[in-house]
Amino acid sequence: MAFSSISFIFFFLPVFFLLYYLLRGKGRVWLLFLFSLLFYSWGEVKYLPLMLAVILVNYAMALLMDKSPRHRSTLLTLAVAFDVLSLFFYKYFTPFMVDFLRLPKLSFYPGSLPLGISFFTFQAMSYVIDAYRGDTKVQRDPVIFGTYITMFPQLIAGPIVRYADIETQIDGLAHRTMTIDQGEVSRGIQRFILGLSKKVLLANVLGEAWRYLSLRPGENGLLGCWFGALCYCLQIYFDFSGYSDMAIGLGRMMGFSFPLNFDHPYTAASVTEFWRRWHMTLSRFFREYVYIPLGGNRKGTWRTILNMLIVWSLTGLWHGASFNYLLWGLYFWVLLVLERYVLGDLLKRLPGFLRHGYMFLLVTLSFMVFYFEDLGQMCAYFAGLFRFGGPLLSADARSVLGSYWAWVLLGLLCMGYLPRKAWARVAKKRPRLAEGGKIALLLVLFLLCVASLAGQSYNPFIYFRF
Repeated sequence: MAFSSISFIFFFLPVFFLLYYLLRGKGRVWLLFLFSLLFYSWGEVKYLPLMLAVILVNYAMALLMDKSPRHRSTLLTLAVAFDVLSLFFYKYFTPFMVDFLRLPKLSFYPGSLPLGISFFTFQAMSYVIDAYRGDTKVQRDPVIFGTYITMFPQLIAGPIVRYADIETQIDGLAHRTMTIDQGEVSRGIQRFILGLSKKVLLANVLGEAWRYLSLRPGENGLLGCWFGALCYCLQIYFDFSGYSDMAIGLGRMMGFSFPLNFDHPYTAASVTEFWRRWHMTLSRFFREYVYIPLGGNRKGTWRTILNMLIVWSLTGLWHGASFNYLLWGLYFWVLLVLERYVLGDLLKRLPGFLRHGYMFLLVTLSFMVFYFEDLGQMCAYFAGLFRFGGPLLSADARSVLGSYWAWVLLGLLCMGYLPRKAWARVAKKRPRLAEGGKIALLLVLFLLCVASLAGQSYNPFIYFRF
């Protein structure tokens, strides 16, 4: 069940929040746990035992670490090994055996990827590692721990929430010490509608344009290929950041404060800054649980470069077993190493618009590597991007550009701080008008989203497959 679906918005959410606000204390925790299991089971009931096993194993190992300090290292190893092997078996085993080793696919091979497995296994790992380090207290209530792992707002697409981030809040929910502020509920509703608008009104429309142009890689003409790349670059941002905004908004409506996952990444002035703003919780996970334990930048230049190579190889592979994801991770490793040791001073001397253009160009190209799993299609599309002697636009690409250029322009305007700055300026001069206008705008956006969902057949979510 996607957040951007009629069934979720008009059936699941109203029933859940009606009961949630009526109940108190442990009843709310139970409700959130059961509705989260229902949410997951809606489309992936066959993988529900896997999620329950992840909950049980990590809960038990953390308890045993607390009771048997001498065996903490062994228990941590067992817990992390279970999580990693679960992720490997369902995400990488079939491609490894069939595509890499060329062995026949047998009946016990996983046929599909469990929804959100990359997210809930990472959250489970972060919990047992933090418990081992003493960064968080061991949770003795299995329902509270299960609720943390399964919480439906961030279950299938993040943000990746450490238990320490919400430990006080979830305990407060169970013991009636957490109050739900009406202002936070209102801000949560606003955040949800804005995220839904990003997803439905921008990402879905831009995705349609990219779907047409990606069918014939390299045959769209020079301008057509660049227009398609720009569409996908904007689609993946509004798609993923919109979903994260909806998750954060739902969390606020329940009294939780989830970490920010996107901070206007396309306004960055370097690739390094881009990754401080894009999928921030994934970057934090690899930094705190891989890069720093490996030594970070404390052991000299070559060791730092090696540590970065390991992190970015894992970041690429986290997205899937296809070679293009590994290539995508290595692409960013090269860029980040160059910026760290070669280009840093040069970039600082360039005018701001050139630094932004440099970042946006390289990130746009990176998403072409990210999208095409078939290397032949990827090379064909890159050839189209740099075929300066050919036609600018094919007939099909001209039709797509004519239909979608206004949506690309709207996406470019909305990807930065311009809408927020414009509203802040009006709010400063005429606060009542700004507040009324905001309510009216949110209502209009919500109605447009509902109308679009009612008639829209194309409503994908890119990160469902991760």
